Amino acid sequence: MRHSLSDGVLTVFLEGHIDSANAAETEKQINDIRESCEHSSFVFDCENLSYISSAGLRIILRTKKAVPDTSLVSVSADVYEVLDMTGFTEMMDIRKAYRVISVENCEVIGQGANGKVYRIDRDTIVKVYLNPDALPEIHRERELARTAFVLGVPTAIPYDVVRIEGGGYGSVFELLDASSLARLLVKGEKTVDETAQMSVELLKLIHSTVVKPESMPDMKAVALDWAEFLEEYLPAEQYSKLHSLIEAVPDDNHMMHGDYHIKNVMLQNGECLLIDMDTLCHGHPVFELASMYNAYCGYTELDHNIVKEFLGISFETAKEFWRKSLALYLGTDDEARIDEVERKAMVVGYTRIMRRTIRRAGFDTEAGRAVIENCRRHLGELLAQVDTLVF
Repeated sequence: MRHSLSDGVLTVFLEGHIDSANAAETEKQINDIRESCEHSSFVFDCENLSYISSAGLRIILRTKKAVPDTSLVSVSADVYEVLDMTGFTEMMDIRKAYRVISVENCEVIGQGANGKVYRIDRDTIVKVYLNPDALPEIHRERELARTAFVLGVPTAIPYDVVRIEGGGYGSVFELLDASSLARLLVKGEKTVDETAQMSVELLKLIHSTVVKPESMPDMKAVALDWAEFLEEYLPAEQYSKLHSLIEAVPDDNHMMHGDYHIKNVMLQNGECLLIDMDTLCHGHPVFELASMYNAYCGYTELDHNIVKEFLGISFETAKEFWRKSLALYLGTDDEARIDEVERKAMVVGYTRIMRRTIRRAGFDTEAGRAVIENCRRHLGELLAQVDTLVF
């Protein structure tokens, strides 16, 4: 019987059938392995276990009695059903096996900081996480999505977790005939004005939703971390003002998406649905607007191909969409007012871009150094003009 030992966790790999005919020999092998390996936790890996009888279940019970921290992983649907009916799922940690899917040649319909969203078929999409060990992130995002849904924000709720062929994990959603606002804009099915209107209506709903502070990250705290990272890269006076501006933003318990753009909004049967929920947080809307500015303008300012590849639209269209969205959000056509709030968003936006570029070894490349210097220039100009981030 195969087994492995890592950091005090002993794993035994069960295979085939376990029934009255082989239960005694199976248990003897398990006990022999246990006695030969010093361990604090015990795991039954059931990926290749196709059947288990009551005799096999008693082996699990006796093992758990001997090692209280005993769990089962990669359990097939059939075996899980037996364990569920007999009450084992209430007594111990039992995790289902994940079905394996391929996203090769699938259309990318959404993209965020932590993953990409693919359409698998007409009815189904999957978010594939960049982190190959993303199970904790997936479970966290599922809880955030449920929280938003319960509070009345129209969201796509994941109903399954899958393994991705070639490595990694994903969350599966059912979205019948849904298209992202980005795709509708690119295909000419919606105008800039129409997509901006739909996007802002959903954004205002999100921002009107009050959450319990402990249920989601505080975006102000995150932004302060960005600023503090830049202390050694900015003149002391500029850093001090930047930090003071962010610190002075009032605490706010209203929901934010955190990565809001037209690839993360789906239109289904005339209703806009929010996807890519792992960035949900709470805070003042200036932080959301900063993220939006970056998605449409900031990240692509020096290389207009970035927004073309990311959203499928030209830099000119992205900039037009951003300005119209900001005007709709503020409820004004006053260009001076729009410029004023844009500058506030840009302060936070360029803080984030500069930190991100430096952390990704930006000083090592010509393109990276250009981005860093561009952010430094913008921040110098903006900090001389902006005395508050609140609007």
